[in-house]
Amino acid sequence: MVTKRQYTEYLISTPINYTCTNLADHLEGVKHDAVTDFLQREKLTAHGLWELVQPLIHSDKDGYLIVDDSVQDKRFSKKIELVKLQYSGNEHGLVRGIGVVNLVHSDGTDYYPIDYRIYAPQVDGKTKNEHFREMLLAALADKGILAKKILFDSWYAAADNLKLIERLKLIFVTGLKENRLVSLSVETGYVHLKQLSWSDEQLHHGQIVKLKEVPFKVRLFKVVATNGNIEWVITNDLTQDEEQVIQDENDVRWQIEQMHRELKQLTGLEQCQCRKARSQRNHIACCYQAWLSIKVKAKALGKTMYAVVHDLLSDYLWAELRQPRIPAYNGS
Repeated sequence: MVTKRQYTEYLISTPINYTCTNLADHLEGVKHDAVTDFLQREKLTAHGLWELVQPLIHSDKDGYLIVDDSVQDKRFSKKIELVKLQYSGNEHGLVRGIGVVNLVHSDGTDYYPIDYRIYAPQVDGKTKNEHFREMLLAALADKGILAKKILFDSWYAAADNLKLIERLKLIFVTGLKENRLVSLSVETGYVHLKQLSWSDEQLHHGQIVKLKEVPFKVRLFKVVATNGNIEWVITNDLTQDEEQVIQDENDVRWQIEQMHRELKQLTGLEQCQCRKARSQRNHIACCYQAWLSIKVKAKALGKTMYAVVHDLLSDYLWAELRQPRIPAYNGS
């Protein structure tokens, strides 16, 4: 029988091959069927992740909640359940994959996932925005999270999400798509973001506007990158009038993007080829635990997560160079 611990440690240790067969080949007395049975038998959920993470986070009102989704690329898989065609930010287009919506807690520097949901509308009929709202409410009511600021990108800046956050007396900082309509006054009516004019002072302090279908005002910032790209950022904290502060808080949101990369590059999140939905869900759950294990070890050692995993391969190389199992052939 294969355990969750064995499977998680395998995800941490294997450099390339994340298949059930490869694990069975490297566990004494274990057959391939035992690994697939484990993935089909267990029912691992995000609650198990929360139980591990809870003691590691320091929740207070100055913390952040960050929401974003990630697509696990399965473009070459034709028969894996949960796979659907969906938009991937990495690919800037549609790709076949398994979508995961993540909720991350950050103190501004350190970050941990506290909840996640598999995006599978063909199974539960729920949209990403519904997962967003459910996870947010659960974080406050069930998990007792005290963070007052929530960060997310333009995908989740739907009117229903913004209104919920306002009712919960939380502060949001989010991007907007440029096709959103805003109003400076009743007299001027609604216009597209790119139609607004900006003085130097307004670029620094933002403008108070009203979003269409949102019953309260927000402060809008036009953030211009060095390459000329424009990002529209809003917050319901009308007292926040420094563009750099908003930019700094918006930068915290990128911690969730870092986590997405770490999950994919260090735990084999996308690599499971099992066809059953339950197997995919259990693999994903173990990947989160593998990520957390590497994170805790890296923090204890004062290293990056990538350095900790690299050290595993480095130890192997040191051993091989000291006593090569395949010595150089010298022709004799």
